[in-house]
This record gives sequence, C-alpha cells and structure tokens, in this order.
Amino acid sequence: MADGAPGKIPAPHIEYAQLSPTLIVLGAAVVGIVIEAFVPRRHRYYSQLLLTVVALAAAFAAVIGLAAGGFGSAKAHIAAMGALAVDGPALFLQGTILLVSLVAVFTFAERRLDPAAHGKHVDSFAAQPAAVPGGAAEQAAVKAGFTTTEVFPILLFAVGGMLVFPAANDLLTLFIALEVFSLPLYILCALARRQRLLSQEAAVKYFLLGAFSSAFLLFGVALLYGYAGTVTYAGIAEVISDGAKQIDPALAGTMGNDALLLIGAALVLMGLLFKVGAVPFHMWTPDVYQGAPTPVTGFMAAATKVAAFGALLRLLYVVLPGLRWDWQPVMWGVAIITMLGGAIVAITQTDIKRLLAYSSIAHAGFILAGVIATSEEGISSVLFYLAAYSFVTLGAFAVVTLVRDAGGEATQLSKWAGLGRRSPLVAAVFAVFLLAFAGIPLTSGFAGKFAVFKAAAQSGAGWLVVVGVLSSAIAAFFYIRVIVLMFFQEPKADGPTVAVPSPLTTTAIAIGVAVTLVLGLAPQYFLDLAGQAGVFVR
Repeated sequence: MADGAPGKIPAPHIEYAQLSPTLIVLGAAVVGIVIEAFVPRRHRYYSQLLLTVVALAAAFAAVIGLAAGGFGSAKAHIAAMGALAVDGPALFLQGTILLVSLVAVFTFAERRLDPAAHGKHVDSFAAQPAAVPGGAAEQAAVKAGFTTTEVFPILLFAVGGMLVFPAANDLLTLFIALEVFSLPLYILCALARRQRLLSQEAAVKYFLLGAFSSAFLLFGVALLYGYAGTVTYAGIAEVISDGAKQIDPALAGTMGNDALLLIGAALVLMGLLFKVGAVPFHMWTPDVYQGAPTPVTGFMAAATKVAAFGALLRLLYVVLPGLRWDWQPVMWGVAIITMLGGAIVAITQTDIKRLLAYSSIAHAGFILAGVIATSEEGISSVLFYLAAYSFVTLGAFAVVTLVRDAGGEATQLSKWAGLGRRSPLVAAVFAVFLLAFAGIPLTSGFAGKFAVFKAAAQSGAGWLVVVGVLSSAIAAFFYIRVIVLMFFQEPKADGPTVAVPSPLTTTAIAIGVAVTLVLGLAPQYFLDLAGQAGVFVR
C-alpha cells in the first residue's frame, strides 16, 4: 500500500531504552517460565535465584542510568505513544520497587528455617501447590523434597506490573498494570507450605475482593471516557479545566457531564484505595497478611503500597487537579478514619502478622496526609515515606519468619514473651523496626512522618496533622507493648525458638536495619533526592 494511503496503519513508536527497567523484568520472567519447563528440577532453584537477582539489579541500574541521563527532570516526557510517563516520580518509585523486590527475593529463597524434609532443604512454599492439602500427591511431593521454584518468575511478573502502575499515563494502561501485578499476588498468597488451608482461604478472599475493586476501577474508567472522550490523563485533565474543545459527535451527549466525571473519578479512586489498604477498603488486609506465606506478606506490604500510592498521586495531581475542591474533603475523611481505625483496632490484635497488617493500614492514613497536601512538598514527602516504610516492613516480616515452634512460624503474640532473653539480637532488631513504625526520633519512621505532616500543615491541613499525631500516639502503645513483652516478661518453658537463617535472610534484615537507621540519622540527602523527583510530567 502506498505511503499516505487512507488505510495505512502507522507503526507504533516505542522508546525501548526508556522502558528498559520494565522490559528487563518482564523478559526475565518469561525466561524463568522457560527454565521451569526445560531445566532439570535439581538445578532450577539456583538458576531461578540467579536470574531473578541479576534481572532486578540490571533493571535498577537502568533506572539509575535514566535518572542520571536527565529523564527524571529536564528530559521527562510521555513515552510509548502516550501510555507511560518517564519522569521523576516514576523513576523514584520504580527504583524503590526494584530495591524492595531485590531484598524480598532473599526471603523467598530462604531454605534453612524449616527442618530438612527427607534430607532436603525446603522453603516457605508448598511442595506441590496444585495438590490437595494433606492428600497423597502432597505427601509424595514432600517426600521427594520438591520446592516451588516457579515463585521467582511469578514474583517478576508482579514486579513488572508494579513498575508500570505508577508510570501509567492513561487509564487503560493503569488497569492492565493493576491486573498484571494483582494476579501473581493472588497466586503467591496461596502457596504456604504450612497452614495451607489458611493460605488458600487468604488467596480466595484477596482474589474476590480484588476482583470487586478491579471492577469498580474499570467502571470508573468507562465513565471517565464517556465524560472526556479520551482515556489519556492529559486529555481528561484538559476537558476538566477547559471543557471539550472538539466534541466527538459520538460522545456529544455525555461529554462534559459532571455526574459522569464525579462518579467515574470516585470509582477509580476506590480501586486505588483498595490497593493501598485504606479504610473502608481494607477488609482484605489482615486476613491476607496472616494467611499468606510471610515472605510474600513482606513483599506485598512493601512493594504494593509503593506502586499503588504512586498511581494515586499521579491520578490526583495530573488528572484531577481541577477537581481538588471535590476530592480533598473526601480524602480528608478517608485519611482520618484510616489513621484512627488502623491504630485503634491494632491494639486488640493477638497475632503479630495481623498487628502489622493493621499497622500498615494506619500508615496508609499517614501517607494520605502527604497526598492531600497537593504541593511539591507533599509529593516528595510521600516518596520519601514510601521508601522508608517499605524497608522497615520488609525487615519486620523477615524477623517474623525466624521465630518458630513445632507448627512453623510462632505468630501468636503470647509466644513472643521473653524473646529478648532467648535471642537478644533478634529481639533488638525487631524493636528497632517497631520504633521506626512508631515514628520515634533517629529512625526513618520519624523522618517520614515529620515530612508528610509538615507538608500537610503547610497546605492548611492542620487538623489532619493533629489527628495524625494522636493516631501515632495510639499506635506507639501497641508497638511498645510488644517491646515490653519481649524484654520484660519471663520466657515460657515451651516457648518458640529462633531459627538460624542463611546469609540470604540475614542480608535482608541487615539492609532493613541499615536503611532504617541511615534514613533516621541522616535523611537530608534522601529528602533532597525525593524533592528533585517530585514533579510530574503532564
């Protein structure tokens, strides 16, 4: 067909170099599937671990290269024919997700915590996930010493979706990225080696509630398209601010209809608030955190929050700044009930994983205070808080994997009594993470909370800061209660033991402690870095 002929389909223009972090991760995930198909079982664990670590490190190096090349500032632009943004917040969040995932891989690969099964080391994941729990097929798989190495490519697919999510620049890309990282997480939640029925129940709950949230988001996308005649962020923002310049005849009856705009925006925000675990969309969080394998819980609690808050920031700051007076009061209410609800309900918890789940809900409220600030300081404070919080969370869940009894992990709080006398080092490390969660000075948690509360106060949300400080005081009670339990109570005779981990989990915990202390003692460089990355391209 001749050039310029009416039926010619233009070739897409894709900036592969600028999308390289995501392409590296997804490419490695595909290679991981091929390894599962063709590499002998005895070699898969090391092959998958090496591939995953190299892919995540290479993707992080690509992010650093893009940032050094100016794509986070002067060269920030919209890539992939308008589908993805390459700018400061996207690169900062992608770098954080990749580092968090790299540390999480070490906890996934841990094989020394459970006693060896039939002479072979085992990990946290079911020997044969497709087998009926307790059935003959599962018993045969355990006896054969099988390990579920496909968790590594599944993890990479989840990471790939998370990298796209905060960079998405149109609503369809946002929805596709949501599904790409959600579906692998549903699978990973069901793969626990111990307490398999609880794990599968958690996965089903997460899947069903996640499907509802995806449906809300997709319905919201449809309504926003009906309102604006486009799914691109810039196009919707333009119609909101200026009205439709060129009305599409097919949509002339609905374009500019404020009811479609308000309902559509509310539904999309509901889908995103579900992912960050904000009240009242938090119902899945405690059950899923408790039932999922603990390495998966740590990865999910850290990385999903980073990706979801990144997408929420971009939606509110790029698409809906013209609706600020409509969404700010609603987000105020969500932030307040999230901070207070997470902190108050956490006091009643008797399981350490459920306690950390409600803690994560309260932290979602604290981060929302920075989102509501609607300023560059608000963006940079949220970026810093996400980076700080994610490593504290990973470290805390890595410590939880070490405290074990005959049934596996000992997550009942009563069993942690006297842990400081049985294993002073492990208890001290966990205390550091709890103090960071509580926002005690000289930890990353204090620097993060100070940054988001300062940004909120400067934007006129003083009462929100007051509620945040009160919630932090309530939350400090249950964190310090765990520290008192560990150090000032007598250990029980039949109490749990602390397993000696391999260098993998030791490295993950050490990185968590190091980041917590560095961001607490010398946060200014990282606050400046987040400040430089705090401008969205439009």
